[in-house]
Amino acid sequence: MRLFLIQHGEATTEEVDPSRPLTAKGRSDVQKIASFLKGVGARPNAILHSGKTRARQTAEIIAAQLGPDCQVREREGLAPNDPVKAFTNEISGMANDLMIVGHLPFLGKLAAMLLAGSESKNVVAFRQGGVVCLQRNEDQSWQVAWMVTPELLVGNG
Repeated sequence: MRLFLIQHGEATTEEVDPSRPLTAKGRSDVQKIASFLKGVGARPNAILHSGKTRARQTAEIIAAQLGPDCQVREREGLAPNDPVKAFTNEISGMANDLMIVGHLPFLGKLAAMLLAGSESKNVVAFRQGGVVCLQRNEDQSWQVAWMVTPELLVGNG
């Protein structure tokens, strides 16, 4: 199983728009990542997002690139400060690839719990619009398969 963890793209400030939609740069960055994901053959069974505007928009841009089989669903428990333990337990029973579009600190804590067994470890440097691909091994341990940020894809979007 592969787990794609994506921090939403750059969003407007709350002062500009309280719903915090993606900025033009945020949309452009996510489009680059979406094209990259399509190119490497990412085919998650579902794309889950927190329901916040910036996460939903990020998920929709990615799903549009990956094709109609990619279901986008809002999911409770993915907000920035939600606990990760229940979600890590749920993931352990999954077999199909999954994509989560969310926020910090949740994504950082989730990655730390899966990779290091403790959500307090700082193991991944997430970037807005970036994707971290984790892979579960046969022994049920997790490892980082790869990580890509929009800055690495300059000229590829």
